[in-house]
Amino acid sequence: MTTTIITPAAHDVDTLGALLAQIATLTKQADLIKDGIKDSASLGGDKVVEGDLFKATYIESNRSVVDSKALFAELGATPEQIARHTKVTAVFSVKVTSR
Repeated sequence: MTTTIITPAAHDVDTLGALLAQIATLTKQADLIKDGIKDSASLGGDKVVEGDLFKATYIESNRSVVDSKALFAELGATPEQIARHTKVTAVFSVKVTSR
C-alpha cells in the first residue's frame, strides 16, 4: 500500500488561519448569548427560550471529578506505581499563529 502525502500550499494555511479567526469570533458571540441565557435562567427567568427556528434549554447539573493526584498521595502510591497504571496516547495537532 502506498501512502501519498499532500503538502498544503501557503494559501491553504492562510485560509485555515482565517477560518479559525472567524470561528473564534463566532464562538465569543455564541458564548455571550449563552451566558445571558444562563444568567437569566439562574436568577429565576425562563429555563426554555424559543426563537423562530431554534429552542435553547437551560440545564443545571453536577459534575464529579476525581483529584487523582490527591488520591494517589493519600493512598501512598509511588511514582513507579502511578507510571505503571498511566495510559499514554499520541496526540497530533496543528497550531496556527499570525505572522
